Amino acid sequence: MKKLILTLVAALGLVAGVHASEGGIAWDKAPNKTNDLGALQNGAKLFVNYCLNCHSAAFMRFNRLKDIGLTDQQIKDNLLFTTEKVGDTMKASIDPKQAKDWFGGNPPDLTVISRSRAGAHGTGADYLYTYLRTYYRDDTKATGWNNLAFPSVAMPNVLWELQGQRKPVYDEMEEHGHKVSVFKGWEQVTPGAMSPLQYDQAVGDLVGYLQWMAEPAQNTRVRVGVWVLMFLLVLTFAAWRLNAAFWKDVK
Repeated sequence: MKKLILTLVAALGLVAGVHASEGGIAWDKAPNKTNDLGALQNGAKLFVNYCLNCHSAAFMRFNRLKDIGLTDQQIKDNLLFTTEKVGDTMKASIDPKQAKDWFGGNPPDLTVISRSRAGAHGTGADYLYTYLRTYYRDDTKATGWNNLAFPSVAMPNVLWELQGQRKPVYDEMEEHGHKVSVFKGWEQVTPGAMSPLQYDQAVGDLVGYLQWMAEPAQNTRVRVGVWVLMFLLVLTFAAWRLNAAFWKDVK
């Protein structure tokens, strides 16, 4: 009975976390880069350098990156930091016990994160694109960071050196007789290694890679699907004309 109660409590906590991530600001539309090999390669580099330290992608093997134009040697030279074999899966280097102490739980696996985060505000890619661009400094939080797309998030801003430090700017408006704060924009506190435009492009590359990783065969599936539909269309036309020829003398 205790196990059942604990399971129900954990499930309710997960649902609450999902609702929290879906609430708040509107999600920005993520650029579609799943056909851009250069963007996917840059996204893979960003993923390995900034995400794989804590987050695994346990259902993706390094050698699958050959599908986006990388060779085994390029993968070995530039992307193998957590293993020695290109055939291994993408496992995080962090100790699960340390992760639980630092963040209150193990960081989730990211293999299919872009598919699992879809919601009423848009696709999973839209959520990730917005989430990675709406971090701000918050000294009241244990990590020193907060996020507009996911308030009170446990994950710190691992990309802050690229983006710099920002703070949200609000306007006060009166609504139904009460004053409310409405998000207006951002104020750059300290500059990052990238300009805002460069950072948005880099996040777009990273999100594009996460989209591709969730289903590497997606583009092939779409292309094959188009050809199958065209074949069925031609076959339907041929069957229709044959049917007309067979029954033309039947009254």
